[in-house]
Amino acid sequence: MDLFGKTALVTGAGQGIGKGCALELARAGADLIINDRPGSDVLATTADEIRNTGRSCTAIEADVFTRAGCESLLQSAVNTAGRIDILVSNPAFSRRAPFLEYDPEVFERTIAGTLSSGFHMSQLVARQMVAQGGRGKIVFISSVQAELPTALCGPYSAAKAGLNQLTMSIAVELAPHRINVNAIEPGWIDTPGEHVTFTDEAIEAEGRKLPWGRLGLPEDIGKAAVFLCSDAADYITGSILPVDGCFRFRQGCLDQLIPIRDVR
Repeated sequence: MDLFGKTALVTGAGQGIGKGCALELARAGADLIINDRPGSDVLATTADEIRNTGRSCTAIEADVFTRAGCESLLQSAVNTAGRIDILVSNPAFSRRAPFLEYDPEVFERTIAGTLSSGFHMSQLVARQMVAQGGRGKIVFISSVQAELPTALCGPYSAAKAGLNQLTMSIAVELAPHRINVNAIEPGWIDTPGEHVTFTDEAIEAEGRKLPWGRLGLPEDIGKAAVFLCSDAADYITGSILPVDGCFRFRQGCLDQLIPIRDVR
């Protein structure tokens, strides 16, 4: 899966899944433009790690939760690289809280950061790809929570479900331009954000309970992104790819089943 000669733009790439995607794309040969929020204290370090793979990397701070921020990022990216061949759209915002107590302003920020930002960035990049003559790869980072009702996560799950529908809808419209549009649904991934919400001990213990025996890693998602951005996935568009180590089906695992009666 050779991405040499391609320029990839990855949003939300300072750490976690975005960083994992950026690093794997670089290892596959792509040159990178990575983005994180203004004032990010991790973006420069990630850029250095990418350059250590032998690929070029430009780090651009921009607030992709806004249309203006997305426009600024795209313009800077095109000014730097001249073209964009790949977009991995990874921004998200999530705060867990009971539905009856959920702050309306936090709800609006969740939708803006998780769904609206994906629309704005992908529309702008798709226009650039069409202007370049067509062809390109757009990959959204969704979540298994788009499919799984989860307490305290209603707004985030709803935003990711909307992102899945957006993926399929724009895939249909961009097919004539040969722009592949797909989404990845990570399961429970071991990212810095998870260590803010849960203790290290809880993450290790819960990971052992999962079907694959561990939480996913950012590079697991990155490798899936490389596949979807490669020529090997030329005939795949409008697809939602779970990368979750069977997290969605953990209740069906043998050690979770209620013992059956011996009727012999």
